[in-house]
Amino acid sequence: MSDLLAQRLELLGRSENRNLLRQGLRGIEREALRVDQRGQLSMTPHPLALGSALTHPHITTDYSEALLELITSPHADLKELTAELDLIHRFVQQTLGNELMWAHSMPALLPPEPEIPIAWYGSSHIGMLKHVYRRGLALRYGKAMQCIAGIHYNFSLAESLWDVLRSEQGSTLSAQDFRSEGYIALIRNFQRRSWLLMLLFGASPALPLGFLQGRAHQLMTMAEDTLYLPYATSLRMSDLGYQNKAQAGLIPPYNTLDEYMRSMARAVQLPYPDYESIGLRKDGEWVQISTNVLQIENEFYATIRPKRVTRTGERPLQALCERGVQYIEVRCMDVDPFEPVGISLETMTFLDVFLTACALSDSPPVTVQREQEYRANFAAVVREGRRPGLLLQRDATTIPLAQWGQEMLDELAPVARLLDAQCGGHSHAQAVAAQAARFAAPETLPSARVLAEIRATEGSFHQFALNWSREHAADLMARPVSSEQGQRLADAARQSIAQQQELENRDVGNFDEFITAYRAATPSHLCC
Repeated sequence: MSDLLAQRLELLGRSENRNLLRQGLRGIEREALRVDQRGQLSMTPHPLALGSALTHPHITTDYSEALLELITSPHADLKELTAELDLIHRFVQQTLGNELMWAHSMPALLPPEPEIPIAWYGSSHIGMLKHVYRRGLALRYGKAMQCIAGIHYNFSLAESLWDVLRSEQGSTLSAQDFRSEGYIALIRNFQRRSWLLMLLFGASPALPLGFLQGRAHQLMTMAEDTLYLPYATSLRMSDLGYQNKAQAGLIPPYNTLDEYMRSMARAVQLPYPDYESIGLRKDGEWVQISTNVLQIENEFYATIRPKRVTRTGERPLQALCERGVQYIEVRCMDVDPFEPVGISLETMTFLDVFLTACALSDSPPVTVQREQEYRANFAAVVREGRRPGLLLQRDATTIPLAQWGQEMLDELAPVARLLDAQCGGHSHAQAVAAQAARFAAPETLPSARVLAEIRATEGSFHQFALNWSREHAADLMARPVSSEQGQRLADAARQSIAQQQELENRDVGNFDEFITAYRAATPSHLCC
């Protein structure tokens, strides 16, 4: 354990600080494809009974019209978070009727690329902006990649906790700047250690043959419709999943929020020849927001991001620049195909321990060499993390994955004990112990379980994922929402439709003017 981590655990363990760790907020965003009973992508519009994908606070769509995104409110209590996530899933499944929510990160049977529907958000300026952005994504990366699903875990520490750390450290930074740099330090530690999450929770070691659509690969064949790697943990997070060559080297190692924002500002303003050749319009219609490396900040594919809730029409960079980092978003988690809501309470509890340790530990500045090391470790684990004797690089020295992983799990133990002391019970220590047991027995890891079950279904990824999709649907349907809950959620859907209509009625000017103004909204002092 680092000296700083030990000092901060002692500080937060004092009686006057005993409740600070339990006051942070957590949230989940779960993506899930809508499919029919055969596991084929749904071609129907986003169901009207689920409300407006533009304005509903909990039920929206991501890249494709068929890719649901279910979003919880922020919660301090993980059990309450889990209960809300479960409620949203039950309501959605009961609304979908015969349609299913696909139980895996890698997509279902997809139609030809031109037929995959892009998400639609109505005719308001902001709705059209979201749609045009997705048109651009389709042109840049293909529509199949838009059908990959994941779990996003949002995490924050209480502002009063940051105040205590700032006071103890004697920092001269403002409260906002200290908090922001604290989250950036968390991100640096996360990038160094995130390979462990891929090993423990990666659940996409195989994918359907059709997903690659003729792309070159080095995967092995399990069945005529299934490709895999025997020791892979998360092909979703490999170069076969989310990828963007234009973004290579886009964000250099950043050690301050300002460095991050300047890099992002440059990317949304830097022309990219391949995208310039596409142009902004085709047949008089907008096909992408810009011809730059990034259309908007959210196009940057990262395993973790600093975040701030934006106001209507506000760009993420504007929000970060004006009000600092509010929370971090972990984006590398696969959907757990064995869980009806895509993630278990135990996994969330472990993530809390892991992220708390990242926030409280020493976080030295990152060099280009170290960042390359982090990326290489991450890439090695997503493709062959369960390979016996796998070696990683730590501070330019070779180290066995088994040794380093055990050291990290050992370091989490005192963090888990402090969280249990503040939150009550033993769930954090138990979550760490459960992952330590799986770490010691790689055949019990989710990626190994997935491969074993695919083999049990004659090697068919599709049949494996379809079986679990049906099972989860049956589970959710067997636990209907109460009439009161159903009424509340139905009311929220109707209100969101009314809000979308209000936005469409309130718009002034034309979309060309709106999109031009939006593109110009990058904070000027970041543009140098």
